[in-house]
Parts: sequence; C-alpha cells; structure tokens
Amino acid sequence: MDGQYTYWTLEYYDATNGIRGGGGLGVLAADTRRVADEMGVPFTLVTPFYTIESHQVFEDGTYADRSERKDWRDFDYVQVGRVYIVCNDSLVNLDVVRKEFNSTQIVAITEPNIGMLYQGLSGSDHRLYQEVALGFGGYKALKMLGIRPAIVQLNEVVTVFAALAILDDEMTGGLDFYQAMVKTREHTLYTNHTLVQAAEAEFSRDQIRRFVLPNIKHASIRRWLDGLFDHDTIKLSNIALEIAGKRSAVSKLHARVADYHDRDGEKIEFVPITNGIDLQKWVLPDILTFYQECGIIDRLGVPTANYGMALEELDSLAIRMLKRCGRQQLNAILEDYPDQNGTKLKFSDDDFVFNFKRRLVDYKRPELVFTDTRRLREVLEPRGAHYILAGRVHSGDAVMSARLNDILRKVQEDDYLKNHVHYLVDYDERLAYGLSCGCNAALNLPIVGLEACGTSWEKDVANLQLLISTHDGGVADCDRKYHCDVAGNELKSVYEQMERAIFTWDNDFDLEYTVREQLFAYLPIISGARMVKEYLDYMSHE
Repeated sequence: MDGQYTYWTLEYYDATNGIRGGGGLGVLAADTRRVADEMGVPFTLVTPFYTIESHQVFEDGTYADRSERKDWRDFDYVQVGRVYIVCNDSLVNLDVVRKEFNSTQIVAITEPNIGMLYQGLSGSDHRLYQEVALGFGGYKALKMLGIRPAIVQLNEVVTVFAALAILDDEMTGGLDFYQAMVKTREHTLYTNHTLVQAAEAEFSRDQIRRFVLPNIKHASIRRWLDGLFDHDTIKLSNIALEIAGKRSAVSKLHARVADYHDRDGEKIEFVPITNGIDLQKWVLPDILTFYQECGIIDRLGVPTANYGMALEELDSLAIRMLKRCGRQQLNAILEDYPDQNGTKLKFSDDDFVFNFKRRLVDYKRPELVFTDTRRLREVLEPRGAHYILAGRVHSGDAVMSARLNDILRKVQEDDYLKNHVHYLVDYDERLAYGLSCGCNAALNLPIVGLEACGTSWEKDVANLQLLISTHDGGVADCDRKYHCDVAGNELKSVYEQMERAIFTWDNDFDLEYTVREQLFAYLPIISGARMVKEYLDYMSHE
C-alpha cells in the first residue's frame, strides 16, 4: 500500500491509551487499530483526545454521572505541533499529540475546552465544533507530519469533514473541482453504523456558515455544499454519500436494510464488511492458546483451513477447564465492581451466570427479561443461577434511566431476584472482558432490524459462552440454528432459551455440540484480521 491507511473516528475506546469512548463504535475503532498493528499494516488513527471523561455511579437508588479530567501527558503521547481552525469567528488552536506503536499510530487533536465525547445534543454547536476540529484540524495535523493518506476511512458521518479538508487541499494543489472530487472519492470509504438516515442530526445553514465554511478555501466547494441543503438544514450523510467513492455496512443484514438515498432519491448500495474483534485483546489467553495449539486459528486469529476438524479437540472437559480459568478472571475483576446493593460478587465454578452487557438503549431491550419476574425466577431458581446486567445509559436519556430504575425496583421487590440479579454500574472495557471470559451464557436481544452489527456477542462466543440472541446484526450473518434463537413470541422464547442454555451447560454432549457449532459458524466472522483484510481488498479493487 503506497501511503497510510487513515482511520477517522470521533469515538475511540482504549482506556490504556487515555481515551474512553461511549460504546461499541469506539471499541471497534480501538480493535481495528490493534489488529492493523498485529498485521503490520501502516495505519494512522485520527481522533480527538477528550479532556473530560464521563463515569456513572449508582448511589442510594439514584443513577448519576460524574466527570474526571484527563491529560494526554499521562499516557505517553508526544506533542508534535499545533494547528488551527476557525470556528464561530474565532481562531482555535489545537495541540497535535501522537503515540506510536509498531506499524500504527494514534494522532489526536486536543485543547482544554474540547470537552467530553458526545458533549451536548447531537445537533449542537459544540458537537459540530468537535467534528470540525477532528476533520479539518486532523487533516492539517497529517499534513504537518508528512502523512499521505492512501485510504481515508470515515467511521460514521461525523468524520466527513476530513474528506472535505482533503477535497479542499486537492484544489489548492492545482486540481479543478471535478478532478479533486474524483481523486478524493477514489480514496474515501464511508463506513455506516446506523440503519436509517432519519435518525441523524441536522445542522443549520447558520451553523455551517460559522463552523465549516471558514475552513474551506475554495468557493466551488462552498457552492457544492450549498446544493446539499434541504431548505435550511443539512445532514452530514448527504455529504458523506457524495464525497465517498465507496461505502460499507457492518453486517450482511445491515447492507440489505440500510435505508439511505442520494440526491436523486436512488437507494445507496453498501458493501457488507462485518465488524470483527481483536482476539488478542478480548479472548482469555488460556482459550486463545488452546485455539492456536489445536490449529483452530492462526497467529492473527483467522480460522485455519481445517478449523472445523480441529474443533473436535474442544470437548466438554476442555470447555469446563477453560471456563474455570475465565471464572477466576471474572472474580478478580468483580472485586472492583459491586452490584446495586453494594455487594462484591464472587461466583463458584459451578454457578451458572447469565450476562447482558452493552450500552443501554431502547432497541437493545435490557428490560425484556424483566417483563415477567415470576417467569424469570422460574428460570433461575432451580439452578441457583445468577443474572448480571451491565451497561451505561447515555447522559440525557431520561427514558432509559427511568427504565433501568424500574428494572431495579422489580428486582428489589422479589426476595430471590434481589440476591441473584446484579446490576454493575460504570460499565467499561475491563468489566466487558471479565464478563465475556467468566459467564456461561450471553443475552443479545435487539429488536430485529435495528442492530447494525454488535460485537459484544462476538466476544462471548469466542470465550465459549452460549449465545442467546435474536437473529439480528452480525448474528444474522449465519443461520439461526447456530445460536439459541429468540423468535416468534419473543418473551416466551427468551425464557425457554435461557432454560435451554442451562440444560445444555449441564450435559456434556449438548455442551460440546453447541459450542463447536457456534464456533464453526462464527469464528470466521469474529476475526478482526478478516475484517481489516476485507477493507484493504475493497479499497484496492477498482
């Protein structure tokens, strides 16, 4: 590849490197960089370094946010210069800080008032400022460092100002508007993570005039932008769909149902490249070593040519032994995450533990299993099973905050559930890792048609959990027979599938068969190296 693979993301979730994102989008970005590093791909990730980090607490029955200041100097970044942008009639200076790894690097732009991730409403001035700072400021940072993008991957529409900066710079280099657009489109990939354009924020002409236009030199680009407005507002996807020559969705189902249209009303086609994970990061080392020594996956986490036969080595004895190691890891991590009652949890090897862990939003339905608490108790009590709920509610989501409080009220009113259902606050990547390693079964219950991909379930499957899921997102890349399928009357089905998971775990033959079948179907999908290779192949294909 002649030049750098540049990956632009407003959300990045990599606590080791000082930036804590809001959910799966940021985790995916961090996984993509790590996998590129393992593969030796020249890769630059461009993101803001946020000076405020949000945490969540649950005290005295109240769910609240707290903030913590962050400084890039505490995470081994090196300041490499300063760039500026113009916003709201003011010159804004941005520090450019860099952290280098092997073949990859993080280039971050920051300043004391950049604030926290997703600060303010999605159509607010501050949010637009952050997006403009990433795009125009980030591209100036790359120019200053002499980095020439061979691939420009826009991780969602909020990063589109990077492509506008490149377009503007191509014209400054002597190309006319048409030539510059052709060249920019050739190298630009827009990766969509949402399903409907209607859900996207809009910005007004006045906001674009104050924050965007001052950073564009060429009048022809300003006129082109003006033509993308619908009356007095503009969606960033209208820009992304025009300026990106290639577009990808993050699962097969997502590519089929994503509802985006160009200016002529024609439906936009997306190429499916299903999200993968960094197995080195998310899979228990004991399990990863087993996979590699048995010839199930190679050193990059890609299934071998004979991985189906190699899975025969994974018998019930091995599964139980490896999960005991995972349970130890979970118990160690749970020391730092008391439940809603202030109890520090510790599970025995024989305890059966369900988990529902992900960002708490409406379509993921954390409340579904609590619809009938009597039936939930009937599922858990005979086995003495536990249910862990972990996830963050976005700041300002009053509806989901109320729903979470209702769940906890129901749990507290039941003498059994209050000691066997555990809500763990301030969900982060460390807790996600522990729950993936140490639980027996994972629940993934999005309303079918609303999950673009999801990667939490991938971590669970890779760590030998039984998957209970609706047939949505990346799960739907394979036939529904490969997981405990929640379908039909979903409330009735989810309880039945939970009972099926308990039965499966307690019977050696069923456990071997189910875990092997899951891995056979999903290991090729889970592979982050597969994902990065597909992106590289797509961008190199004329």
